[in-house]
Amino acid sequence: MKDRASLLAVDGGNSKAELVLAASDGTLLAHRRGPTISHQAIGADEGLSPSHRAELGMRRLAVMAREAAAEAGLPANGPLAGVGVLCLAGADFASDIRLLQQALRGQALVDEAHILNDAFAPLRAGTERPYGVAIICGAGVNGAAIGADGRTARFAAVGDVSGDWGGGTAIGHAALTAAVRARDGRGPRTALEAVVAQHFGVARPQSVTRLLYDERVPMSRLRELAPAVFATAAEGDAEARAIIDRLADEVATMAIALARRVHLVRRAFDIVLAGGVFRTRDAAFYARIADRIGEALPRATIGRLEAPPVLGAAILALDRLPDAAPGAAARLRRSLER
Repeated sequence: MKDRASLLAVDGGNSKAELVLAASDGTLLAHRRGPTISHQAIGADEGLSPSHRAELGMRRLAVMAREAAAEAGLPANGPLAGVGVLCLAGADFASDIRLLQQALRGQALVDEAHILNDAFAPLRAGTERPYGVAIICGAGVNGAAIGADGRTARFAAVGDVSGDWGGGTAIGHAALTAAVRARDGRGPRTALEAVVAQHFGVARPQSVTRLLYDERVPMSRLRELAPAVFATAAEGDAEARAIIDRLADEVATMAIALARRVHLVRRAFDIVLAGGVFRTRDAAFYARIADRIGEALPRATIGRLEAPPVLGAAILALDRLPDAAPGAAARLRRSLER
């Protein structure tokens, strides 16, 4: 049987989890994807306490990790690795991190554990520099930055109450608003009237409102409208374009604010765009982001994330290994980017 892994890395979102076991020289030993381990998602509709949900998530992680270790011929009992870095959705405040750390300790997966918000995984996955900025735009929006001196910054990213706007859900909500207001005379006419209604199989956007009000359609499904809003904007619809322009401005504003907070304004660095919304190929959207960022951060390079975010968690773990070999991060990147 092989020796145990040097590191355990986890990227845990609200819909799925991905983990890696690797050696200190960057050799990939095990790689597995599975269901969410997030305490925001598991048991959220069952009235369970946050601590109970966190324990359930970490138990699920432990099963995944020990099965992956066994399949790779690694010891599956006791701690699986020396260092663990878990980038997790819901690790928003210090109280969240304490809750998750306590639940993780009960599973005895690693000797030394570090829990970070999941925004940090795309950042380290998307650049070969140890510093930079990441903006994540999926169902919601988030951002994180690491400075050249190691300082970090991010936003609370818990929705309207923390000043956030963006992501697929916000785009869909804005589209529904524009469609309803256009149909009832409070706003300019827009192709979104038909687009929104047709997506949910009804005749009028007001009927979508009723479906949501009666809880026959969950509010989370509004995120499904995001690709259609981009497509409608590309066809020249002014209201759809206004929504996409607002998102571009928010993305740029977040990136600029984070760069300033970690003192990257005068440095050359990478801005990583991650999340499902950035799968769009809308050239005007990216041009607007680049123009806004370029005015404030002229040395920044903007790029979309191509690697799996779990790579970033693994590189963050390598950063914490005293015996990490030169070139270990590059070797691991080659294995996970295949």
